[in-house]
Amino acid sequence: MTRLSSTFLADGRELMYFDDAGTPPRDPASLVDHRELPPRAEPGEVRFDALSGDWVAVAAHRQSRTHLPPADQCPICPTTPENPSEIPAPDYDVVVFENRFPSLGPATGELPEAHGHGWGHSAPAFGRCEVVSFTPQHTGSFAELSEQRARTVIEAWAQRTEALSALPGIKQVFPFENRGADIGVTLHHPHGQIYAYPYITPRAEVLASAAAAHFERSGGKETLAASILGAERSEGSRMVLEAEHFSAYVPFAARWPLEIHLVPHRHVPDLAALNGAERDELAVVYLELLKRLDRLYPTPMPYISAWYQAPLESSLRESGQLHLQLTSPRRAADKLKFLAGSEAAMGAFINDTTPEAVAERLRAVASPVFDGTLPEGARA
Repeated sequence: MTRLSSTFLADGRELMYFDDAGTPPRDPASLVDHRELPPRAEPGEVRFDALSGDWVAVAAHRQSRTHLPPADQCPICPTTPENPSEIPAPDYDVVVFENRFPSLGPATGELPEAHGHGWGHSAPAFGRCEVVSFTPQHTGSFAELSEQRARTVIEAWAQRTEALSALPGIKQVFPFENRGADIGVTLHHPHGQIYAYPYITPRAEVLASAAAAHFERSGGKETLAASILGAERSEGSRMVLEAEHFSAYVPFAARWPLEIHLVPHRHVPDLAALNGAERDELAVVYLELLKRLDRLYPTPMPYISAWYQAPLESSLRESGQLHLQLTSPRRAADKLKFLAGSEAAMGAFINDTTPEAVAERLRAVASPVFDGTLPEGARA
């Protein structure tokens, strides 16, 4: 089992070590942050956009956050005498800690109902923003992790999903990874983040509403995600891989030049609800998908890995379904898709690739031994 050790940094932020299964107990000295840090800032604010009905976080303090530092000044490498970083230990496996420059939090609480207030309404930016460092190595990527390390990251995601979901006022928990300078990362070190929002985000609300409507139409017998997955598996041309517990496909109406949806076969609302066998397989399947992305072009693929989990609102929980949306703006080896007028202003996407051709390319770059690494009966 993955071992969890929790501590607090010098300014009071929580930090958790997730050590790979079978590793020796952690040295207590690795739990002590010897730095002198200034007090944490108070929460920023969220402002209600009366035109759209959305909340917008205003976090001006993030202008001073660390931006692409050299390796010897990386804040999430292990601590050395020359670089006392955010992680006190001289070595680690996976670490989760509260972001020093959060968009939301550190305070948590209930947002007031904004829809009755209209223009000019604001509130504290309640919530929580955490950083997930996948490895102590400054270079590399998630795709280069071992299956055991990927499994540890999944355990961290699941544990944090459960813990953050229990905080006051939290309505949605979102683990994600931004990879590559073209996406806008501010640290080269392989890492992701987890946001715990005090509201349901606009995109999640659209997906959750569609899921709830389908669930109601089916008499509570089928989720929308399961229905779409069944249709994609039956039609077949956009399937990327199928395993015992998970399947991945390029969606029929993909918005991005590269887009893959990974869906569990069992109806689960979030990562915390996955059982041991599902988490084991997810480590293998997820690594395979990321490796395939990197095989498409001569240079590493920029991407956003977004875990959609059911919102915590009770009316949306039963119909919600965990799934991954893995997207990249890269439409050719030397070209990126930019969100311009139609997409950025109108939200009307225009895809420069066909989902069927993308799926065929992703099947063609499967790992040679991939069939042998999955449970019996899996196919790629």
